[in-house]
Amino acid sequence: MAGFALFRLPYQQHTVLVEQLSGSPEECGDYAELSGKSGFVVAPFSPSRANPILIIRPDRVVVDADTDRLCCSTKDNDNKSSADYHTLFDTFHSKLTNGEFQKLVLSRSITIDRQRNTSPTKLFNDACHRYPRMMIMLVSTPRCGTWLAATPETLLAGCGRQWQTMALAGTQQYKQQICWDDKNIEEQHLVATYIQQQLQALGIVSSEIEPRTIRAGNLAHLRSDFTFGMDDATQIGQVLSALHPTPAVCGLPKQKAYEFILSHEQHDRSYYSGFMGPLLMDTMLPETAGRQATHLFVTLRCMEIKQHCCRLYAGGGLLKDSCEQQEWQETEAKLDTMRMLITEHQKHNHNNV
Repeated sequence: MAGFALFRLPYQQHTVLVEQLSGSPEECGDYAELSGKSGFVVAPFSPSRANPILIIRPDRVVVDADTDRLCCSTKDNDNKSSADYHTLFDTFHSKLTNGEFQKLVLSRSITIDRQRNTSPTKLFNDACHRYPRMMIMLVSTPRCGTWLAATPETLLAGCGRQWQTMALAGTQQYKQQICWDDKNIEEQHLVATYIQQQLQALGIVSSEIEPRTIRAGNLAHLRSDFTFGMDDATQIGQVLSALHPTPAVCGLPKQKAYEFILSHEQHDRSYYSGFMGPLLMDTMLPETAGRQATHLFVTLRCMEIKQHCCRLYAGGGLLKDSCEQQEWQETEAKLDTMRMLITEHQKHNHNNV
């Protein structure tokens, strides 16, 4: 088997297994090349020779498949290290206070030792149970390694001519009564305005649903939805290039923020804050069986499962009024999405020894 993707859509019960049985996944150099393609897409934050855009060919698509036989491609441990968060925060924040940027996203990563009996498919099943509102994805190829994600953010979804995307920003611990401060409201507004402008620049007329609070695990976010019609599927690459990376994972101005992040973050984001999901393929699910459906989600709340460790990623949007301690705590809360899966899984294994 050349690679596989296992996923479960938000609020759904069924899992879908996509397998490429021979050859290597197709590689693309940029998002625009995805127009007219079909398969399961695995796209990084910044496409490169080391981290290409991959398309897993759907040679076999099975709903609720037995996953015990799946063999994951794990890479050796790496020596990546994140620079001191305090130093990076100061570097990023100074560019916001002097007006050079409206927003910058600063990410970090941590490494957790992986016990030999930590099963990626078991972690996937645990994530499906724990996070019913999120898109859960387990992807494995020799090229990208093995990634698990539980993400609430749709980048682009559609079937036929009905399409949608969303602006998701602002974060706090979930509780019954949610009150949003000015910083989070402004952050979400920046993302929503960007999406609206990008679609308009492509001549796409969209309808926006006003921001509302949504729950994602133990966190709450502000979300506004955009719906639009798109007759020509060959325009998908254009839309993806225009939208991604959104200010939710990058910053504003977009290109300048993108280049700043790549030159200043001291770790490789790899497939974190890229996007994954089925592109123009029959997922065999009852709702869209026999039709080409797209469900591309931003790869948030994710980790790479390596041979002896798991590398977890999280980030936070910085504005000029951001507080370092609050931003640190936000990344800790986001890391907990994956960290709790590993902790509980390894605790269960220890108790059963």
